[in-house]
Amino acid sequence: CKKIHYMAPNIYCCGAGTAADCDKITDLVSSQLELLRMSTHSGSRIVTACTILKRRLFRYQGHVSAALILGGCDINGPAVYQIYPHGSTSKLSYTTMGSGSLAAMAVMESGWREDMTEAEAVKLVQRSIGAGIFNDLGSGSNCDICVIRSDSSVDYRRNDVKPNEITPLRNSVQHSALLTMNPGLTPTLGAPIVKPHPRAATLADITVTEMEVEAS
Repeated sequence: CKKIHYMAPNIYCCGAGTAADCDKITDLVSSQLELLRMSTHSGSRIVTACTILKRRLFRYQGHVSAALILGGCDINGPAVYQIYPHGSTSKLSYTTMGSGSLAAMAVMESGWREDMTEAEAVKLVQRSIGAGIFNDLGSGSNCDICVIRSDSSVDYRRNDVKPNEITPLRNSVQHSALLTMNPGLTPTLGAPIVKPHPRAATLADITVTEMEVEAS
C-alpha cells in the first residue's frame, strides 16, 4: 500500500496504522485543501492541513487509526508535523511514526544534523526506514522517498529502495518438471458452460413498501 499520500502540490503526508484509514483521511483533507485553494486563490499552508487533520482525528478520539507525518514547503518555509491518531500534534525537525518508529528514531537521532545536504538527508531516511523494516514485524518491506523543495519541485520515488526483493530468490529455485501443468492437461467432458450476466435491475423490479411509523 502507499505510505506517502498527496495532500497538495507542496504538501505530502506519510501514514502508519490502518491503511484504509490513512487513505481516506488524507483523501478527504486533500479535497478540502483543493476547495480552499480555489476559494482563496493561494497556495495551501502546512499548518492549515495540520489543523484540518487533527480536528478530524480528535472527533473520533483515536478510533481512526492513522498516525501521520505531514511535511512540505509553503510561504513560511519547510515544516514537519507529527500527528497522532487521537489528534495531538507536534512541530519537529524530524520524527518517526508507526510500529517500527523506535528503531527508525534511533537512526535519526544518531545521524541527523541541521546542515545536511539533500543527498545526505535521503540516505539517512533510507537507513531509518530500513531499521524499522528489519527490526519490526509489523512494518512494510519497501522504502518510498518524497523530496519537497522550496522551489515547489517535488521528487516522489515509489519503491526507491527494495531491501526485501524476492524476484532473484524465486528465479533461483529449481522446480521439478513434474510440477509443471501445461494448458489442456485436464480433459473436459463437453463444451464449457458460460453463464450469462444477469440483466441490470430497474425500478420495475423493486417493490416499495411504506415504512411503519408509530402513532404519536
